[in-house]
Amino acid sequence: MTSVRRHAARGLVALAAAVAVSAPLAAPAAAAPATTEAPAAAQSVAGKPVVRPGVVGHRGASGYRPEHTLAAYELAAAQGADVIEPDLVATKDGVLVVRHENLIDGTTDVAQRPEFADRKTTKVVDGVALTGWFTEDFTLAELKTLRAKERLPQVRPESASYDGRYQVPTFEEVLELRERLSTRHGRQIGVIPEIKHPTYFDSIGLSMEERVVELLDEHGLNKRNAPATVQSFELANLRDLNENLGLKAETVFLSSVNGAPYDSVAAGDTVRDYDFYATAAGMREVRAAGVDTLGPAFAQIITKQKDGSMGEETAFVSLAHRAGLEVVPYTFRAENQFLYTEFRSSTDPNAQGDMVGMIQPFLDAGIDGFFTDPPDLGVQAVDTWMQGKKEHPGRGVGKTAQRGLQGR
Repeated sequence: MTSVRRHAARGLVALAAAVAVSAPLAAPAAAAPATTEAPAAAQSVAGKPVVRPGVVGHRGASGYRPEHTLAAYELAAAQGADVIEPDLVATKDGVLVVRHENLIDGTTDVAQRPEFADRKTTKVVDGVALTGWFTEDFTLAELKTLRAKERLPQVRPESASYDGRYQVPTFEEVLELRERLSTRHGRQIGVIPEIKHPTYFDSIGLSMEERVVELLDEHGLNKRNAPATVQSFELANLRDLNENLGLKAETVFLSSVNGAPYDSVAAGDTVRDYDFYATAAGMREVRAAGVDTLGPAFAQIITKQKDGSMGEETAFVSLAHRAGLEVVPYTFRAENQFLYTEFRSSTDPNAQGDMVGMIQPFLDAGIDGFFTDPPDLGVQAVDTWMQGKKEHPGRGVGKTAQRGLQGR
């Protein structure tokens, strides 16, 4: 995956930044230990190349700052993330902004704004009825008056202490930030935007794909081997991007342990669910659509038992690599409630457990990178694994290590 593994191989490691240019109320993120030099991209173990897996700052450093804020991306890079991830939704006036969902109750203070009380409504998004406030009912100027807040305040009180400081950034602001930070740190910073709910946004006349390509073009990122990759939970829009809309940057097809892509649902296709795309036949279809990487839930790689413990490794990674696809799973989080039971530190669901230890068998399984909320711990996990290569040359040197950057 260009923006993750091969970017890491070229030294795409750290991001340190500023808050939104147009956010005078936003305070700078607190200083954090920064990774000032890129780690070694590859090493030779017993004569075999080992490529350093990439670390994606999921929604920024969303374990420490309100997600999808420029401060969160700043901290992610300072902690050593190779790539930052903005999720894209559209405004009423067609501007691409960065929110995990178009429903923004949980990530902004919109519910506390009396001037927008009448915007509360119920909509059906991807077949699910949702009630609240939606980005497509606001102009960019209106959204800019809102302030971001922590989505999981009981889980992450430190992040919640930054509520009210940061604006909702645009995708263009994130791309500009990437450029400034790459200059500041003397290395490229990767960006991996996700186009959210593409079928839904198409249905309301706010298609995002064309504007994504335009912005990547404007910022010199619409080319192979650029530090940019476009991702989606639907395959149809990725195929359209690759075949019809002029996207030259690489693409990632995201999947889940259950359910189906909404483009399949909307088309009445009962075959092409996420289970299908975890098979060899499904992965061949993904590759034929011009996709480069799969982004599965981590439980699709090593299963979760009914008691919450770690189960068996599946054939997902080996099948994907055989199909010419790289594998970058999501999302590793540090709190006990998100870990397999053997990596939990206590019965407190919000206390931090051993995320670093839990990632090790996934790296052994051959993943090419991963998404994580605390990038500093993600980097530590990769450092630990790479050190283990030196100390135990046979450990995990197989599928991906021998494959290196070949077969693409």
